[in-house]
Amino acid sequence: MVGALAKSKEKPCSTIDTLIGVTADLKGNIVFSGGLRIDGKVKGNITAEDDTNSVLILGEQAEIRGNVTVPHVVSNGKIRGHVHCSARVELESQAEIHGDVHYRMLGIESGAAIHGNLVQQFDEDVVTRLKPVARRGKAVS
Repeated sequence: MVGALAKSKEKPCSTIDTLIGVTADLKGNIVFSGGLRIDGKVKGNITAEDDTNSVLILGEQAEIRGNVTVPHVVSNGKIRGHVHCSARVELESQAEIHGDVHYRMLGIESGAAIHGNLVQQFDEDVVTRLKPVARRGKAVS
């Protein structure tokens, strides 16, 4: 699962620091860093701290009702909310998202479903500023 993400520039965390088990039913927002795997249910927003290698992994029985804002997501579960991913979203065959997905890189296996808009984010440093052009012999300052 996490191995496929290693091809991106920013490598995700390769360890799971926090596990929310299949019988867990949490209500409230979650803020984390490192690796978070969810196999249960969460009603609330999930946000990674300012950590470019944090990864959220959702198992087959995972259900999220809230927005997700993390650098890397690997999902085989359900999300009812918007997903904002600064690096990569990887959707496995049983993944389902009801909301908009903002991503830089996207991988989707056959069978995964997105009920919302896909919005690709681009690196800001890729935009090239153009120099002003002189008009009728006069320099533009």
